[in-house]
Amino acid sequence: MGTLYYGDNLDILKRYIKDESVDLVYLDPPFNSAQNYNAFFHEKDGTDAASQIRAFEDTWHWDIETKKAYDAVTERPGRVSDVMQAFHQFLGGNDMMAYLTMMSSRLVELRRVLKPTGSLYLHCDPTASHYLKLLCDAILHKDNFRSEIIWKRTSSHNSAKRFAPVHDVILMYSKTDDFVWNQVFQSYSEEYLENFYRFTDAKGRYQVGDLTGAGKRTGESGQPWRGVNPTDVGRHWAVPNKVLVELFGTQCLEWSVQKKLDTLDEKGLIAWPTKGKIPRFKRYLNEKAGVPAPDVITDIDPIAAQSAERLGYPTQKPVALLERIIQASSNPGDVVLDPFCGCGTTIDAAEKLGREWIGIDVTQLAISLIKNRLQDTYGSRMKFESSSRRESAPSSSPEKSQSGLTSAATEKGISLVRIIGEPTTPNEAATLAEDDKYQFQWWALGLVGARPVEQKKGADHGIDGKILFRDDPKAARPE
Repeated sequence: MGTLYYGDNLDILKRYIKDESVDLVYLDPPFNSAQNYNAFFHEKDGTDAASQIRAFEDTWHWDIETKKAYDAVTERPGRVSDVMQAFHQFLGGNDMMAYLTMMSSRLVELRRVLKPTGSLYLHCDPTASHYLKLLCDAILHKDNFRSEIIWKRTSSHNSAKRFAPVHDVILMYSKTDDFVWNQVFQSYSEEYLENFYRFTDAKGRYQVGDLTGAGKRTGESGQPWRGVNPTDVGRHWAVPNKVLVELFGTQCLEWSVQKKLDTLDEKGLIAWPTKGKIPRFKRYLNEKAGVPAPDVITDIDPIAAQSAERLGYPTQKPVALLERIIQASSNPGDVVLDPFCGCGTTIDAAEKLGREWIGIDVTQLAISLIKNRLQDTYGSRMKFESSSRRESAPSSSPEKSQSGLTSAATEKGISLVRIIGEPTTPNEAATLAEDDKYQFQWWALGLVGARPVEQKKGADHGIDGKILFRDDPKAARPE
């Protein structure tokens, strides 16, 4: 089950999302890196589509409203106020300060809705990551910082007079020390296998490790075994007890060193070198496990220009990246929240992995794209239900919808998606048109499954759409 909210995420968080109700937060806000990342589509000549920029061009400017938001954050004494005042003293009233003000109030709310076992991943770029880390230290506490993840988002980038910028930063924080963590693995590269698993026998690829430790011992671990005396080379027997426990249980810890070595040899786990050399332990490759995923991600490529996954968002992230994050920091049935859900990559990954989810976005374009994406991916199992905010009771994961569907629907293969904030009556549609004609046009296109056209706009600067109709592949074709 999932819930999509149309509106300002700060308002939605305050009004609808309960305290400590979310297991995982992933957010990928606009980066404020001197580029308009909010322009979702571009003209074919590379220029931005004016009608789409218009809805977002004033997002991160320091003005009277931003100053009011800054005052609201800093008037409460504490770490958040302190760091924001320090930022203002250093930066002054500029666009970066406006960006940090916007982020501070939202991060405070996101911490509130996180469960004690929850984690937050903040996706940003090097332009603002250092400021955002200080801000997260203040809000989530510096002791709860877990990782700075580097994702190589592109293989090449032209840049004058500096090293080519090819990476994004993802800051991981937990709410407490007791947080969900599932070790995730990435596939072994051929280079890794050649370097670390160079040997092969009938059981497969393996590497060799020490059966001895540094220093002589006079006890049992210093005695000769099968004609090999470790003290001759200044060492002692150091048996890998963890492997023995995995094979035989904890009772093997009571065995003598000699019996442990005999058992390992009987299992074919000891490599015998040429005469006079110390035998080594054979550690076989676990093909299923892979290598533990590091904090530098180079095995997940950005979305290729011709990829079927690409939806037209310039900042769209690959599903594989979100799958890794969701698998690492949540379990099936947990609630995943994305307050800047954009084209719905987090939502797609959460649905695929059996998590409940909440998505929030301030544009009708995003809501329409996500609906189309879910329908294209999951087909008839997705059931959509729209309601206005007035009709919807505040809840993080509604137990029951207005149509009477409950979680039992999931057992029948139906995934219910509630969409809150879209117009549901002619009067609400008229209100949206009056408030923001571009959001109204995006909403209207979404009603018929159309998408914005990447072309020059007419004199009214309106949003044109198109629908692709395909012939029934089952229908007979003319000879």
